[in-house]
Amino acid sequence: MVIALGYSGLLAIELILSRQLSKNDPVPQARWREIFTAWWGETVTAPQVFCWRQPFRPNAIADQLGGPAQVKGHRGVVFVHGFFCNRGLWTPWLERLQGSGHAFIAINLEPLFGSIDDYAPQIDEAVLRVTQASGLPPLIVCHSMGGLAARAWLKRMKAEARVHHVVTIGTPHRGTWLARFGHGLNGRQMRLLSAWNAGLDHQMPADRHALFTCWYSNCDNIVFPASTATLPSACNRLVRGVAHVQMVFEPEIMHATLALLDPVPA
Repeated sequence: MVIALGYSGLLAIELILSRQLSKNDPVPQARWREIFTAWWGETVTAPQVFCWRQPFRPNAIADQLGGPAQVKGHRGVVFVHGFFCNRGLWTPWLERLQGSGHAFIAINLEPLFGSIDDYAPQIDEAVLRVTQASGLPPLIVCHSMGGLAARAWLKRMKAEARVHHVVTIGTPHRGTWLARFGHGLNGRQMRLLSAWNAGLDHQMPADRHALFTCWYSNCDNIVFPASTATLPSACNRLVRGVAHVQMVFEPEIMHATLALLDPVPA
């Protein structure tokens, strides 16, 4: 109870900070009712992720590569989690895809507090394996810092042609105010307008951001001001009244993202 109440109190402070620091942001400011909805949703959702799925069931659903359930020609997915998480975050997504014919890999980013640049080889290997299994460039789905790792991979490998689309959920594309309290290397890289962040798009192809759909919220308790979770020329999609971890399981986001696996009618 002490842990639960302490977390709920910290979450309330984060949400109020997010609202106050987003007053001059172009994203519509959260109403207090939306703040309360986000607080309650995150209070219910986050313990399921951090106190159950990630510590005790990170491998509840194995990666799906080959075998009778996987169909050649069905586009695959690479899932990339965020800071202080593991592949257990994606369990509800993996359950949806299990037996669907779509290959998928949910990776564990390591080292935990290392440079975001160092995650690029792990993403590269996962993309290669899913491409080999499906015969098609995969969809990459990222939460939070995972979206920055995907961008670091694109920059390092010049891999635009090797990916179908990238979906980011609550990713601090231009950093976040809250990262000033992070002292690990990846935490410092996620600070607002950091030099590392500015270098992500250095000499990039003009159409790289068009590969992205960026979901963001006016009640994100981790990534704020809210517009920092968007990219110019990307498909930026706002969800209101939803907090940071809760966004991963928002039905609208799950449905729209998995719909990207469907072939476009001729």
